[in-house]
Amino acid sequence: MRVGVLTGGGDCPGLNAVIRAVVRKGVKTHGFEFVGYRDGWRGPLEGVTMELGIEQCRGILPRGGTILGSSRTNPFKLDNGVGRIKDNLAKDGVDALVAIGGEDTLGVATKLADLGVDVVGVPKTIDNDLSGTDFTFGFDTAVNIATEAIDRLHTTAESHHRVLVVEVMGRHAGWIALHSGIAGGANIVLIPEQPFDIGEVCALVESRFESHYAPILVVSEGAVPREGGDMTLVSGDVDEFGHVRLGGIGDRLAKEIEARTGKEARAVVLGHIQRGGTPTAFDRWLATRFGLQAIDAVAEGDFGTMMALRGTRIDRVPLAEGTGELKLVSPEEYAEAQVFFG
Repeated sequence: MRVGVLTGGGDCPGLNAVIRAVVRKGVKTHGFEFVGYRDGWRGPLEGVTMELGIEQCRGILPRGGTILGSSRTNPFKLDNGVGRIKDNLAKDGVDALVAIGGEDTLGVATKLADLGVDVVGVPKTIDNDLSGTDFTFGFDTAVNIATEAIDRLHTTAESHHRVLVVEVMGRHAGWIALHSGIAGGANIVLIPEQPFDIGEVCALVESRFESHYAPILVVSEGAVPREGGDMTLVSGDVDEFGHVRLGGIGDRLAKEIEARTGKEARAVVLGHIQRGGTPTAFDRWLATRFGLQAIDAVAEGDFGTMMALRGTRIDRVPLAEGTGELKLVSPEEYAEAQVFFG
């Protein structure tokens, strides 16, 4: 059997670990051959490939990013996109496809599976917002990076008696902010699922100063004020999946806090630092297990499925179950962080 592999959407620590596991077990256990498709769905759409075998996978386990490249190409937005993918898969002699990606990449995979393409999905996103799986790889790395940043910012905040607002990724789900905020000892955590009141935030800031400590706020990029209700945008441009580019809520909050409380406030935007560099041991472990199970699913002809972590097991669930709705922070989980506010 000849198997195509692609990685789509934002890059993520652990992608190379999945590729390595898929190829190593695919070659050694199942005798498969592989085709690497470049830059997400652009690869099979335009027939852009690279050689992919055990040799190409040597040394990539600890590397961030993806040796296959990535993009946010959406074949369903292009003329005859599905037909072109099917034609190129046939031309390349590819019998099945392993798609590694998040909501958008696996959403395309779900539609293609419904249209007769033999595809297996592996869930990836630092946001941890894919339903059907307890965790996605990349999330643990992002949380660790954010937590280390918060740890470092505590000392400079205390030294200068200023408010520091740490903006982390999280378009619709606040998992990174919640986990890093609790782990880093943040005094306030703001997430998209819970619109915030700026007056309440300022009151918590002043309460923190009264206890002779400087506050650290962690805010998801998609967090919204209760009174305004709009996400803060870098620009109005949208990608092929209809996503606008978020950013700026940290600066917006810092300016408002400073104006209302008279306390000096600064914003720190972690941005793409969260998704770059070496994956943690947990993400390497999870990504490897996803890859091993994904290639077994291909071997067994169990197409239209996605790998999912359930407790300590890797289960297979329908692709639609992973992309049907986002996994969001519940009020109960947010309440755990609120204990430490102020």
